[in-house]
Amino acid sequence: MSRSQRLLDLLQLLRRYKYPVSAETLASKLDVSVRTIYRDIATLQAQRADIRGEAGVGYILKPSSDLPPMMFTVEELEALRLGAEWVAKQANGEFSEAVNNALAKIAAVLPSEHEAKHREDVIRVASTINAPAVMVDLSELKQAIKHEDKAEISYIDAKGAISCRVIWPMLIGMFELHHVLVAWCETKQAYRNFRLERIQSWQNLQQKYQPSRHALLSEWQALEGINHSFNRY
Repeated sequence: MSRSQRLLDLLQLLRRYKYPVSAETLASKLDVSVRTIYRDIATLQAQRADIRGEAGVGYILKPSSDLPPMMFTVEELEALRLGAEWVAKQANGEFSEAVNNALAKIAAVLPSEHEAKHREDVIRVASTINAPAVMVDLSELKQAIKHEDKAEISYIDAKGAISCRVIWPMLIGMFELHHVLVAWCETKQAYRNFRLERIQSWQNLQQKYQPSRHALLSEWQALEGINHSFNRY
């Protein structure tokens, strides 16, 4: 591996950590010596990379507009494309336009010699989504979740009974056979999963719920035994 490539790999590795990481851990990940990590850190700092820390304490990369964007590998681009295509086929095409725009922006900034521009796809996402049609406007659900607004819904349960409920929408889960809204239900005083195709009507009440969505999600994940950490390192 060339030194320039190693420096890029070190930057990319540092981007993945939210907290200081030791030189020993970095050396193990990159299969180099700790002394090499010290030298490379010093080189990156000299090139205006905002890396804080010191030997024996650990290092962390602070966000900086001075750093150029990392160039994607072919494998990383393929993973992004496949994930984007899968998302585009969910939610009745809700994200199709956004996906196409995102992929076009990525393609536009790739240099002409990048291998991804001259490589045929070897994996594609098939149209296997069989979720029933949803009667409510998904954009209204997303808006309520983002703004932490309460909503009143008319819902048909598995037995066909219709009920009117006030809920605190938190998260939309997309599965192959159905889409689910995770929410706190004031009627049941408990967290509930609502199948989107069973929601007959939706009214945003323009009332903020408390505690925050973040706090509710943390509690729900703990109750469900879901380990959902964005920082895995």
